[in-house]
Amino acid sequence: MKITDHQEVEFDEFSRACDLVEEYFGESIDDVALHAPVSRRQLVAVLARAQLSGRQLAIDGLTEKGEVVYQSNDETLLWLDGNFWIDMRGLHHLSPDEGRAAREVHRRLIEAIDGDVSYYNRERDPFVLIERRHGQRQH
Repeated sequence: MKITDHQEVEFDEFSRACDLVEEYFGESIDDVALHAPVSRRQLVAVLARAQLSGRQLAIDGLTEKGEVVYQSNDETLLWLDGNFWIDMRGLHHLSPDEGRAAREVHRRLIEAIDGDVSYYNRERDPFVLIERRHGQRQH
């Protein structure tokens, strides 16, 4: 399955990414989709694409492009410099509404952990990179 002009993934990997973001972001997806002009299903797909691209960017040094707010074995929460979500919109051919809704889901989670966001961070892009281990069942 082609998710960008330069990135292909197996359908089951995309499906796992959808399950992962649904489990991880939970009610935030519902809350944002309720007020955004995108469906919940669209929003989950956009969030999954962002995770898959974010994993590739992490290999290329994503954490060096901003400030790490929190990091664990399960996730890395970042305020990124540059135009991360604008780049995601272009990379994945997203509508402005899809990009704004996905950005809002990430922003809500980071603000819940980071507290009141300073003016400086309002100009930065929020991104939560979920590690593959999150949500996988232990055997």
